[in-house]
Amino acid sequence: MHNQKAVILRDVKRMLEYFEALGFDSLPVSLKALLSDHSGSSVNKNDGLVHVREEIGDCQRCKLSKGRTNIVFGTGNPDARIMFIGEAPGKDEDLQGVPFVGEAGQLLTKLIEKMGFKRDAVYIANIVKCRPPMNRDPEEDEILSCRAFLDKQIDVIAPEFIITLGRIALMTLMNNNKIRISASRGNFFEYKGIPVMPTFHPAYLLRNPKDKWLTWADVQKVMERMSKSNS
Repeated sequence: MHNQKAVILRDVKRMLEYFEALGFDSLPVSLKALLSDHSGSSVNKNDGLVHVREEIGDCQRCKLSKGRTNIVFGTGNPDARIMFIGEAPGKDEDLQGVPFVGEAGQLLTKLIEKMGFKRDAVYIANIVKCRPPMNRDPEEDEILSCRAFLDKQIDVIAPEFIITLGRIALMTLMNNNKIRISASRGNFFEYKGIPVMPTFHPAYLLRNPKDKWLTWADVQKVMERMSKSNS
C-alpha cells in the first residue's frame, strides 16, 4: 500500500509539472477524485470482503458446519489480478482458517512464485468454506449454500483472470456438471467477462507429479495473455 501511494504521488507531481510548463495555473481535473480512484481501491475492496465475511457469520446453512473448526473464507490481495479457486478446505486449512496451507497449498505457493508473484499478491478461495468430512467432495446442497458468497468475493475483487483448481471448482463456476478437467484444462472459459483457466488441483499433482508440467503450461497461457494486456 505504501509503494502504491508513492507511485501515485510521483505521477501527480509529474502531471502538475507538465501543466505548469504549459502555462496552466490550476489543475484541469479534480485532484480529490484522481487520488480516490486509485488509493481508495484496496480499502474499498477490503471493506467489501469484510462485508461478505460478516454476511457469512457463524454459518449454519449446511451440514458441513457441524464438523468444522474454522470457516475458511479466503486470503490474499483484494486488488489481485489473479484469483485461484479450489474446491474445499482440508485438515490444515480447517485448523488454521486459511486456504491452501497444507502440502497441496505449499505446492500451490511454489507455482505462484514460479509465475513471478508472491502468494500475498494473488487471492485464494474455495467453492465451499468448511471442510467436508474425510476430505470428501462437497455435495450439491453444500455447494449451493456457499456459492453466492464465492460469487460476491469475485465481484468485489474483480480479478483480471481466474484459475480454477480441479474438477469441482470448474464445474461449479461454469454451472456444468458434465465438464471434465482433463478435456478442459489449458483452454480459456469465461465467467462474467473474466477469462477462466482450469487446471489440475495441487492435491492431484501430489499424487501425479508427472502432470506438473501440464499445469505449468496452463498458467503460462494466463501469463502470456496478462503480458499482452500490459502492452
